[in-house]
Amino acid sequence: MIALRKLSIPPDTQLRNLGWDWMLGQDTLPYLTDEVVLVASARADTYYEAANELFDMFVAAGQYVIDQNRFAELGIPANLIELIKLSWDDDRHIHLYGRFDLAEIDYPSTGAQIKLIEFNADTATCLPETAVVQFAHLLANGLDESQQFNAVFETLTGQFEEILAHNPDLQPTLLLSAIRDNPEDDANVALLGEAAREAGFDVEFDFVDNVEFSADEGIFWQNPKNGQFEKLDFWFKLIPWESIAEDEPELLNILTEIVKKRLAVVLNPAYSLLFQSKYLLKILWELYPDHPLLLETDTAPLAGKQCVEKVLFGREGANIRLINADGTELKETDGEYSTYPKIYQQYVNFPKDSSGNSYQAGVFYAGEACGLGFRRGGLILDNSAGFAGHVIDA
Repeated sequence: MIALRKLSIPPDTQLRNLGWDWMLGQDTLPYLTDEVVLVASARADTYYEAANELFDMFVAAGQYVIDQNRFAELGIPANLIELIKLSWDDDRHIHLYGRFDLAEIDYPSTGAQIKLIEFNADTATCLPETAVVQFAHLLANGLDESQQFNAVFETLTGQFEEILAHNPDLQPTLLLSAIRDNPEDDANVALLGEAAREAGFDVEFDFVDNVEFSADEGIFWQNPKNGQFEKLDFWFKLIPWESIAEDEPELLNILTEIVKKRLAVVLNPAYSLLFQSKYLLKILWELYPDHPLLLETDTAPLAGKQCVEKVLFGREGANIRLINADGTELKETDGEYSTYPKIYQQYVNFPKDSSGNSYQAGVFYAGEACGLGFRRGGLILDNSAGFAGHVIDA
């Protein structure tokens, strides 16, 4: 059972102070809650250790996929394989950050265990909520920063410093891009930009449709102050790699040449898509069968077991189907990803509060695990789910 504490000063006060009114939501379920999840100190340590161990397992699984040439099973577009290999084999291409989605399950015989649901390794969001809003909510209510597992901003800054240290031949110029007319993405990109600036980058922002790409010269941004195009040596894109490969193959060819010729580094690297593909959950089960952090996953419904049908590149809880042990459908969400192949993961009940809300933990990883937050909602946590911060309750 999830234990909650209601804090007297609600998070929307902090949102208005930050100018993030887009987070306030219009749905019946408010996006942010004035309640926080109480987490024991030892449990926070377990989340930290689990995410670190899982990342090492993902790296081993990624190497296995490359060695065994299993890209097609993961749904990796063929035109992306060269760039994946280029970035994987070059240690200068560091994975910036991602978010592990986890469930904490209470087993009567063994006690509470953390289970991997999936890894948002390419275009993870929820950064502002986890790094800033829940922290501001904590301090506004007179609580101490030690009462939260939250070093997201500092760890991201350190990761950007690591990227600079591994690429001394490039200029510390970073362009961050998202898709136009998506304020949630803008807020995530803005936070990354602040961390990069703290690490020593010169930072610019622009929507991807304004960016210029040249296979012979690199990546350029037009300075609105003087109209001049300026070259930037690092580019962060909050745009899925599979979307670029499928919808913009010419751009992907150019990016491959840019990386090959050391004209720029792209973040997150192309190999992030290996981790992002939910087929890797099956690969992990092959490599680490019955591992305590994993749930059984296969390409067909699990015989006699309740399971979750997921598309390989679904996002925000879209195109999810819950299947009962007898094969009947329990619940389904629609979405725009239905054409992707599917995998089937063993179903587990998320922990609930006294009102019946389900909670999924999210642990950010940026070179190491660095911050915890919770999404809450119903059986399937889709884009209507709320966000709950936490307080460590020793």
